[in-house]
Amino acid sequence: MTSLSRARVARRIAAGAAYGGGGIGLVGAATIGLVLAEVQLAKRHVGNGHSPHAPSADGLYGYAYADSSEPPLRLAMLGDSTAAGQGVHRSRQTPGALIASGLAAVAERPVELRNVALPGAQSDDLDRQVVLILADPSRVPDVCVIMIGANDVTHRMPATRSVRHLSSAVRRLRTAGAEVVVGTCPDLGTVEQVQQPLRWLARRASRQLAAAQTIGTVEQGGRTVSMGDLLGPEFEANPREMFGPDNYHPSAEGYATAAMAVLPTVCAALGLWPAEEERPDVSRREGFLPVARAAAEAASEPGTEVTAAMPTGPRGPWALLKRRRRRRLPATDPAPAGSP
Repeated sequence: MTSLSRARVARRIAAGAAYGGGGIGLVGAATIGLVLAEVQLAKRHVGNGHSPHAPSADGLYGYAYADSSEPPLRLAMLGDSTAAGQGVHRSRQTPGALIASGLAAVAERPVELRNVALPGAQSDDLDRQVVLILADPSRVPDVCVIMIGANDVTHRMPATRSVRHLSSAVRRLRTAGAEVVVGTCPDLGTVEQVQQPLRWLARRASRQLAAAQTIGTVEQGGRTVSMGDLLGPEFEANPREMFGPDNYHPSAEGYATAAMAVLPTVCAALGLWPAEEERPDVSRREGFLPVARAAAEAASEPGTEVTAAMPTGPRGPWALLKRRRRRRLPATDPAPAGSP
């Protein structure tokens, strides 16, 4: 499928989500049913001798900066098992802890992390998670990171419904004053137990949803980072290193790879990235595109960021496509109870 074709499909899904349509699927019901069967077979290994729960990583990071004159930044994680960090054993190995530690180092101030992500969640659970995050109006997060989508594909949630829930969550968080960064649907074609040709179908479904998620997020004022093709080639090349013990969720190294891609966008959303790096770099094939075209490009490019850039024009809203450089992140545990 060409980039223009992917853009058209993504735009149809996003439009269906915005206007209440529900009949646009990712791929044919029969084929996605086969993908579902294969992935569910693969997931039988999940929890086989391993905890189905993710380690709690809530707390204060960067407490070495506790003497800063500025209050801690507030970071919230929402989404599914990927956002929660299922598959690793230590708090510091979860993506939330890694992003919080990296953000504290860049901002040189503490970061307070709250993670309400739920393993197994689909996009319709974001409504509940947003309520939890916004329950106290005096403690609205400075930035929220959402990772969601894989369970929507494997449970055959209509793409329009999936994007509708995500768009609503982004809108509510942005209205409350939080910046929002969405890690789009990961590449299910990297799961080893899914065989060809179903692996190709799983990859296609994942990319279609990721592109539609990008449009829905950007139109509500959020930013996205492509997760599927960021992790896909690395997971395929190094499955023993990048997958965890359950052969389904990422390993500590896999989560670190994802967190390294998300951190620059989180920092940019908070105005912490150097101004010169916010300008498009033509040598890195960055630039302004209609949002649907940018979404399709991002779904096929590792770690690509998409953010709103211009008002609506003849070809719809425009977006800035960025390919940011990843940064190695410090791995730390939250501050002990009672720390300042």
